[in-house]
Amino acid sequence: MKNFLQNLLIVLALGLCGLCAWQWYLQTRLHLQGEALQQTVFNQAAAIQGYTNSIKNMDAEIAGLSARINELKQAAMTNEQLALEQKREIIRLRSSSELMSNQIVQYKDVVDKMEAKFKEASEGILKQNDAIKRLAAERDDAIQKYNDSIKERNALAEKYNGLVDRFTKLQAAGGSDAAKP
Repeated sequence: MKNFLQNLLIVLALGLCGLCAWQWYLQTRLHLQGEALQQTVFNQAAAIQGYTNSIKNMDAEIAGLSARINELKQAAMTNEQLALEQKREIIRLRSSSELMSNQIVQYKDVVDKMEAKFKEASEGILKQNDAIKRLAAERDDAIQKYNDSIKERNALAEKYNGLVDRFTKLQAAGGSDAAKP
């Protein structure tokens, strides 16, 4: 039994050594896995920190973009109101333009009528001027005839006066001769 106990002690010692080797192997593996996990945790923490920083940056950008979107929405609303006002103004101007076009047509008709009346009046004035010229020419002819007849009568009156003077002279000279017979 002595041998058995010694063998048992050796087997148990070798089993214990194997167990220690096995435990040492497992511990080494667990330690490497722990280090790998720690490295993973460190990497993940660094990634989380990066993501956190990125999220903060993105939040800041989102806030800026939200503010810009609000500004653009307000600008769009202002532009829409301005466009609506401009559309109303365009409609008002179109209706005003149509009214003015109608007035222009009416004024053009009136101007055409006035031009026609002016032409008629101008033609009437020309006819009157021609008639006045004819009347003036007739008057001038009548005055010329009158002047000619006055000249003839004056010449006749001068002849008569000359005859009367001669007759009076003859009578005065003949009266002294007439008393003598």
